[in-house]
Amino acid sequence: MEDIVRYRIGGLLFRGFGLAVLLFLALPIVAIIPLSFTSGVELIYPVPSYSLRWYDDFFTRPEWLMSFRNSMIVGAAVTVLATIVGTLGALGLNRLSPAAQQVVSALIILPMAIPVVVAGVAFFYFYARLGLAGSFTGLILAHTTMAVPFVVISVRASLAGLNPDLARAAASLGAPPHRVFLRVVMPVILPGVLTGGLFAFAVSFDDVVIAMYLSGPEQITLPRQMFAGVRENISPTVLAASTMMVALSVVLMAATNILTKRARSLQAAAHRTD
Repeated sequence: MEDIVRYRIGGLLFRGFGLAVLLFLALPIVAIIPLSFTSGVELIYPVPSYSLRWYDDFFTRPEWLMSFRNSMIVGAAVTVLATIVGTLGALGLNRLSPAAQQVVSALIILPMAIPVVVAGVAFFYFYARLGLAGSFTGLILAHTTMAVPFVVISVRASLAGLNPDLARAAASLGAPPHRVFLRVVMPVILPGVLTGGLFAFAVSFDDVVIAMYLSGPEQITLPRQMFAGVRENISPTVLAASTMMVALSVVLMAATNILTKRARSLQAAAHRTD
């Protein structure tokens, strides 16, 4: 009986600690949302009155619209490139020996371990020699390099639930390789591919450090514009942009959760087939 009581008390303490950590991390983010709807120019509580004034300012000022457009263009391009490269990389890794997989995987995920400031400096000096610094091409390639590991990890997790006998059976029945991939492999790994694409978009859309090194006046992204707004003059427009980015992050997290559950259900169905 005492063990059960201790177990329950330990569980309650653990949940309470987790909730406290969650609140500690989330409250500063939640605090900016009401301030983005203020009608005044000062960031104070209580909010004098609520208004959409600063959201209107965001969608009417050219610099904010240009930065938002640039972030969407770069994010979309990075999503496509990173998803293709990461998916092919995961499929290639799956064909290597276990020892080779460990070595190649370590090289692929290396961009995740390098501090982003170090990566930004390295990208700048390397792309400056190639004439790509201050261009959309350089920014897209740099973001793609940082996003590919997320796609590889996500797709490899989905490949773990793929029964290789299914692909062999389809090939033995005369299906060409591209049809085997599209009809047998792709439906199983599709949730992982889409999840990796969402992560790639988030990595690109939220980046500010690499954008500061590689983007020129015409390639300013939304996070960099927000950083400039905070540094020069804290305007509620920055909070409006922040709130929209938080909302976008929540949508991406929800979509990722749905796709993850879909991947697990597909893997469970594959195991039941075995």
